Amino acid sequence: MMNGLGLNLPNLISLGRLLLVPLAISLILGGNYWAAFWVFVVAGVSDALDGFIAKRFDRRTRLGALLDPLADKVLLVSVYVTLGVAGQIWAWLVVLVVFRDVMIIGGFLLIQAVAALPKPTHPLFISKVNTGVQVAMVGYVLARRGLGADAGPVDEVLGIAVAVTTVVSGLTYLLRWARILAHSEQAL
Repeated sequence: MMNGLGLNLPNLISLGRLLLVPLAISLILGGNYWAAFWVFVVAGVSDALDGFIAKRFDRRTRLGALLDPLADKVLLVSVYVTLGVAGQIWAWLVVLVVFRDVMIIGGFLLIQAVAALPKPTHPLFISKVNTGVQVAMVGYVLARRGLGADAGPVDEVLGIAVAVTTVVSGLTYLLRWARILAHSEQAL
């Protein structure tokens, strides 16, 4: 059951995760990758914690349903952009990741505005895989740089995995939206 708009503990944890974004950006730009790694870990733990509390204690709210994924996306995209600016992740990969997220948000808003049928809002499985690979890459790069190591084959493997899952996820969303729009047109 989803409660109203209330600001509860899980929502406060999500807000706290949003507040970690400027800290993570500052640490990366300052070259303090090890501290940025631990901020990223704390953000990940907070994501698991707010979800656990919301589900276990029935503290799910409409605000939380928006705030939690927003905090996750803002953190991940901000860290990708910052690592790209710092030269730690390929610029083309950063562009691909950001473009996909902008496309998904824009597509979601478009579907909500024009489709006459009920619209699915749950993320696709490939999108969850993509997020997991993106998180793994950020964690690895931050830890590697925190330990003073240079880029190597693991960076390339993770980068390719992020690129492939990002493209497949983006295309899968486009197909989903095309089907929704086609059925919506037929319903009119």
